[in-house]
Amino acid sequence: MNILVALAFLCLATLAPWRVRSQQQRLLVNMTLVSKAKASGALCLDGSLPAYHLHRGFGAGENNWLLQFEGGGWCNDLKSCFERAKTRRGSSSYMVKLEVFSGILSNNATLNPDFYNWNRVKLRYCDGASFTGDAVFSNKTTTLHFKGQKIWEAIIDDLLPQGLGKARKALLSGCSAGGLATFHHCDDFAKRLPTDASVKCLSDAGFFLDERDINLNHTMRFFVKSLVRLQGIEQNLNRNCTREQYFPALCFFPQYALKYISTPYFILNSAYDVYQFHHILAPPSADLHGHWNKCRLNPAACTADQIAILQGFRLDMLGALKPFYMNSRRGGVFINSCFAHCQSEPQDTWFRDDSPRINNKSIAEAVGDWYFSRNISKEIDCPYPCDGTCHNIIPEPKLR
Repeated sequence: MNILVALAFLCLATLAPWRVRSQQQRLLVNMTLVSKAKASGALCLDGSLPAYHLHRGFGAGENNWLLQFEGGGWCNDLKSCFERAKTRRGSSSYMVKLEVFSGILSNNATLNPDFYNWNRVKLRYCDGASFTGDAVFSNKTTTLHFKGQKIWEAIIDDLLPQGLGKARKALLSGCSAGGLATFHHCDDFAKRLPTDASVKCLSDAGFFLDERDINLNHTMRFFVKSLVRLQGIEQNLNRNCTREQYFPALCFFPQYALKYISTPYFILNSAYDVYQFHHILAPPSADLHGHWNKCRLNPAACTADQIAILQGFRLDMLGALKPFYMNSRRGGVFINSCFAHCQSEPQDTWFRDDSPRINNKSIAEAVGDWYFSRNISKEIDCPYPCDGTCHNIIPEPKLR
């Protein structure tokens, strides 16, 4: 028995250094509630206060700021918004108080060489409209606050006196629905900072296409129109865009809003983005008999006809992006051929020895080269299945 006890202690002692290193690598950042938000009506769906997580910069990055919009889908009708209001996507009451910072938010120079010592902020998502709505629904029993635009303004107003107002360099970024939010707030972000600051924006997996589904229906377009109408979004869309569009709600789509953005911009996206594959191209409503089920879960199981449709989706994305990457001197792109969604926050896709690459350049290197003007960053991958560096991350179909 004594020998067994000794062996147990020896095992624990052997594992202890590994545990310490593991804890050191896992950066957990406390949540801050925006206490002044209530006065302006900047509230989450359920009426709770909006929130963010701030990890302070240091050294040469002390006056530089990176803001990251959290992603998490949308709600476009009262039923889905009521349900969302009872989750972390609609209420700060359900949010975890400690958030993991990794990838582009990491404070480790080895894992995030260009932004590790910046002030890094994660803006929590609790409005269901990519921080763009401004409306209220109320009945006898409950109230829903569609106040994404106000939340954005309240968080920025809270951060400005904490040093953001004196930023020398700044990057507004976001993933998924948060990536889409950067298209709608990029220029406003730049206007709020010093005129001599270097301000740029990055969208990760936020270039959602106005694309027909496999039955040639405009499933995503109808979804967006109902979202814009419900949450009072149209008034906050780019006015130059809405004046030109027959349907102003279409300006919620990045492909229509992008040309009106004057701030330098970088678009990181998969040409086979799994959210768009599952919800825009082949949504369950367009595949009632489940012919695409196997293909959704494993690209290798796709039929030749299904691969042809996926290749067409890729070409449509590149076509929508072409005016941007061909004509913009200050723009950057990294469009790979991975079946993934959001590649800047997970460490394994952002920057590691085996992270995805195009022309032997990782995502972190491409973004850094673009932001600091070290090199041209316009990387477009060859079609699936040519890329052997991909981390194909295919979740069960759900809202991200």
